[in-house]
Amino acid sequence: MPVKPIAIHLPQFHPTPENNEWWGEGFTEWTNVVRAKANFKGHYQPHLPADLGFYDLRLPEARKAQADLAKAYGIQGFCYYHYWFEGKRLLKEPTEGILESGEPDFPFCLFWANESWSRRWLGEEKEVLMKQTYSDADDENHARYLLRFFKDPRYIRVHGRPVFLIYRPYDLPDVKKTIATFKRVAAENNVPEPYMIASNAQDRDKNPLEYGFDDVIFFEPKLYVLSEFTVDGPTWKKFVRNLLQGIVSASLKVYPYKQYKERAALVNKNVQYKGLPCTLVGFDNTARRGKNAITITGQNTADFEDSLRRAVEEVNDRPEDEKIVFINAWNEWAEGNHLEPDQKDGLKYLEIVKKVFLS
Repeated sequence: MPVKPIAIHLPQFHPTPENNEWWGEGFTEWTNVVRAKANFKGHYQPHLPADLGFYDLRLPEARKAQADLAKAYGIQGFCYYHYWFEGKRLLKEPTEGILESGEPDFPFCLFWANESWSRRWLGEEKEVLMKQTYSDADDENHARYLLRFFKDPRYIRVHGRPVFLIYRPYDLPDVKKTIATFKRVAAENNVPEPYMIASNAQDRDKNPLEYGFDDVIFFEPKLYVLSEFTVDGPTWKKFVRNLLQGIVSASLKVYPYKQYKERAALVNKNVQYKGLPCTLVGFDNTARRGKNAITITGQNTADFEDSLRRAVEEVNDRPEDEKIVFINAWNEWAEGNHLEPDQKDGLKYLEIVKKVFLS
């Protein structure tokens, strides 16, 4: 069985009552995308969509167009971010629409983005709009909510078990207890125990397998490999780094793509456990954070292809069902991180996916 590429998918592209209240009537991720401005000479902004346009993910036609395009270039499923706050669901319309309609006929799984929402767009506990909280009762309710997804025949499985990912595993008050609850509720309802995957995006020193997870996603971006990525405002180190890239600024946070790829690969190589690779397309959150953005420059298909091929090698000795490579992301437009074609590069990055996985 060939290696399966699964693209991480952001279901932010549709209006919601909460976003109307927090950001203004009709707000979607496109609102941020179109108003982005370049911060230095040669800075590629804004990122504007090409083939699929400014879609609305409430529409079945938009969801089908995404799946058709992904399938044509070798993507074998979407991993949708899932937002759950003590029973309150945000950005739920796309995934619930997929479940209720039975369309598109394309594999999918859920990735719980269990962090508070804030005005800073970095998952920080500052200017919080929706706080992430936990309780035993909520774990029970959450597990029961997920059952109808796990039962769907399109849902992605490993060894017959529905895949469920958690972004911030160590934020859970009792990780092992939450995992046990999810598995117990599934078993009590004649559903195979979920195949629980932890992201190692935040804490590289802890081993998720010791907490009861079945697997690990070596999530990217690993922003902590970038010097002063949380520091807004001028510093001497930024000035020197930017000057070496031909940018005269002591405040902008700009980093070379190839350097980022090499540092992230080194971190993954040095951890004391095995996991599933996750390859980053690119990163630039100028659309969200303006001059305080983190910008990875020099994104190119050659380095992207190289990172995909390394990822394939990393899973080649795994059991057939576990030969999975995650790609981040399908459509993180406000983070400059998308396989979906834009007006600059078109289908170039999808062509690389097709070359690596279908040729």
